[in-house]
Amino acid sequence: MAGKATAAKPADPVVAHLKALRMAMFVIAVILVGFTLWVLRRILEPFVLALFLLIMIDGMARAIERRVPAFPKRAALPTAIVSILAIFGLTLWLTIDNATDFAAQTPVYTQRINALLVSGAGTLGLAVTPTVTSLIREVNPARYAGVIAGHLSHFAEAAVFMFIYLGFLIASRRGFAAKAEGLFADATKRREAGLVFERVRHGVESYVWVQTVVGLIITALSAALMLATGLSHVGFWCAIIFLSNYIPAIGAAIGVLFPAVFGLVEFTTLWPAVILIGGLEAIHFGVSHVIQPRLQGQSLNLDPIVVLLALAFWGAVWGVVGAFLSTPLAVVSMAIMAEFAGTRPLAVLLSRDGKPYADLEAET
Repeated sequence: MAGKATAAKPADPVVAHLKALRMAMFVIAVILVGFTLWVLRRILEPFVLALFLLIMIDGMARAIERRVPAFPKRAALPTAIVSILAIFGLTLWLTIDNATDFAAQTPVYTQRINALLVSGAGTLGLAVTPTVTSLIREVNPARYAGVIAGHLSHFAEAAVFMFIYLGFLIASRRGFAAKAEGLFADATKRREAGLVFERVRHGVESYVWVQTVVGLIITALSAALMLATGLSHVGFWCAIIFLSNYIPAIGAAIGVLFPAVFGLVEFTTLWPAVILIGGLEAIHFGVSHVIQPRLQGQSLNLDPIVVLLALAFWGAVWGVVGAFLSTPLAVVSMAIMAEFAGTRPLAVLLSRDGKPYADLEAET
């Protein structure tokens, strides 16, 4: 009858059970994938890093060809490779050179730390004033020697395998197009696969470009402040600030703390260290909240909470390497999930604007 409210049709219990089962299977699959990634981290970490570097090198080579038309095309790729390796070499040299100087200045730093401990104990009214020696005795660093040696060994092993993988990937990149034709005989499917690859490359290159520009701005302003306050080892601290910026959300905020805390040890008075701490954090906050959103725009198209969740997940699975790669891996996951009907809703949730692939589809 007209005007009578139609009773809502009860939900099919079978459909409800299937939805619950599908969600449970998805949760189990995520747990199993995470566990597998953690178990195989010694193999996968250097390989994924090599893929990430390959995308960076390829993007730099194409940028050189596009922005410098007179530059020989055959020299673009070698130039990009040499540039990336030079950055790694410079970082390694700065680390070794400054570590040697830090070791030579240990007595001076120890004396300054003891003075800070005496001042702090007097302010807090402690009966016993701790010293660096007593603190080291309490912490007992010797028991962590094995763990530290294991991490250093793992880092060296991963670096060697990363460069080996990178060399083979560069050597085999010419055959990627032929392999794509063999894998996707149908032209439509080949075009769809090409779009997925372009989305992945576009997302990763956009992320690297934005983080690099933002890192350079934060590093340059931080260097000016450190030089103005008279802090030493400015080049080393600049390298730490710049590299830590590639860890999303928290990287740069933590990176600027290292030189600020070191200032407490080096300066004989407290005010330069306070100015350094406040100035470095103000630089990071201003650049990250004013300049970075304007540069980033819609290029990344990831929801901010997804960036934080990806950082937490990949950091738990692969440690520092996972923290560096968390955002690029989230971009890759969103691009792949957007291609399948079953996972497309997840891709929509991961995106910032609900359109995880609209930008490149408009370009094509």
